[in-house]
Amino acid sequence: KIDLVESADGAEQSVCAQLRDTPFAEATIVRTSITIGSSIEKLKAELAREFSGLVPQPDIGKPRLAVDRAFTLRGIGTVVTGTLAGGTLSRGQAVVVQPAKIPARIRAIQNHNREVEEIGPGARTALSLPDVAVAQARNTPGLRRGDVIALAKFGEANAIADVALSRSARLPANTRPLNHSAVVHVHHGSATFGARVFYQDETELRAGENAIAQMRFEAPVFMFAGDRFVVRDVSEQNTLAGGIVLDPNASAQNFRSAAQREFLTRRAQAPNDARVFVATQIARDHAVKRNALLVKSSFGEDEIAESIKIANVIKRGEFLIETKWWNDVLRRAEELIDLEHTAHPNRAGLGLSQFRQVLEHDLPLPEIFDLLVSELCSNGFVRTRETIARATHRPTLPPQLQAAAAKMRATLAAKKFDPPSRAELAPDATSQQALRFLRDSSEVVELNDEIVLAIEHFAKMRDAIVTFLRKNNSAGASELRQLLGSSRRVIIPFLERLDRDGVTRRVGDERVLSKPS
Repeated sequence: KIDLVESADGAEQSVCAQLRDTPFAEATIVRTSITIGSSIEKLKAELAREFSGLVPQPDIGKPRLAVDRAFTLRGIGTVVTGTLAGGTLSRGQAVVVQPAKIPARIRAIQNHNREVEEIGPGARTALSLPDVAVAQARNTPGLRRGDVIALAKFGEANAIADVALSRSARLPANTRPLNHSAVVHVHHGSATFGARVFYQDETELRAGENAIAQMRFEAPVFMFAGDRFVVRDVSEQNTLAGGIVLDPNASAQNFRSAAQREFLTRRAQAPNDARVFVATQIARDHAVKRNALLVKSSFGEDEIAESIKIANVIKRGEFLIETKWWNDVLRRAEELIDLEHTAHPNRAGLGLSQFRQVLEHDLPLPEIFDLLVSELCSNGFVRTRETIARATHRPTLPPQLQAAAAKMRATLAAKKFDPPSRAELAPDATSQQALRFLRDSSEVVELNDEIVLAIEHFAKMRDAIVTFLRKNNSAGASELRQLLGSSRRVIIPFLERLDRDGVTRRVGDERVLSKPS
């Protein structure tokens, strides 16, 4: 605009100097004057030429509308406007207002005062959202400028983001550094957010420098990995830096960990490469749900799918798992089971609850444990009730328990249908361990806390009662006790066990077969 300048040539030279060494150094400069209408048509032609060469914004299936205006119209209700990015919105579609997580539904869509059924990325957009009220003041609930209209599947806003910051080398030499823990304003979308800047090494950022940083916002911000933003001072008089989001779901606790440093460094080196973002996510987290991978990112589903194909991952159900980590976990799991077999050869295997407890701190998601057990069972291991063991493992009594077990076998053989009480059978810790082994290896059957029978004697008693009831239809406990030469102490829990097993059922004071032949 040359209306107020003393020298148009001097003004143009000043502009050229400002644009030197920037992406706009070769841009066409058009001198215009509103008062005399100079070069307005030339300006329009230049703009049309520039716009004709622009690549349309891609539709990556992730629509977001940064709200620049929110107001109410009589008979219509709440209306928001903004420029749609990332995807397509349709009339009747369910959306969410972020960061407040307010559900809404699109009643109508307009583009330049024309009603449309759907609208794509890059278009100026007006949405009718009658279910949501416009906020009347700063801290009151409702929809306001700076909010984002998105889909629920994209997750929630977060108050911390790990980013890459960059300061222009063209800043004056006396420009103050951007210090660790500095209070700043971050401009993202159509909103401005208060935040503090933290560096991994508590340093400072000078003109012409780049750094990985963490933005800790005063309130949650709805960002995607790959989003760009501007950092200004609190007075908003000076632009301090530009940035790109590397991890929109960051945490203060992990910011300086070795894994997060590697994760952020690799992303900062290739902020537009979906392959790097997929690889770093899987390398850091080891296992991720496929439908959650980079859902809050500026990469489309096709880019992510292609990146997965070349990533070092294996697929297990809905999960993507880093191959090397998975093999290491499998190897450790096998070692734990083998150690249990060595330390306790008398046991059926390693208890699953103990197995889970030992591994749970190394597993990124609870569901991975079930995948691990399933994988083991497909490769030489078996799960029996609440234990897991090698398929080749056969419980054996250690030497210190063999004498106790032999004594119990002899005692049970001597009193086939009327064994001693459990307390008499296993009076000490050693014999109790031996008894547990006999139980786990199915050599004995526990009728209750007090009565234990050898498995072969249990089978003979059961068969004798079945034969008797087939011939006589029914019998009382006393009659069956006399049949077996047992005692009431044994016959009552024995018959209750047959009832539970579905062999017999009680009718009054007598027993009959559950399934008469």
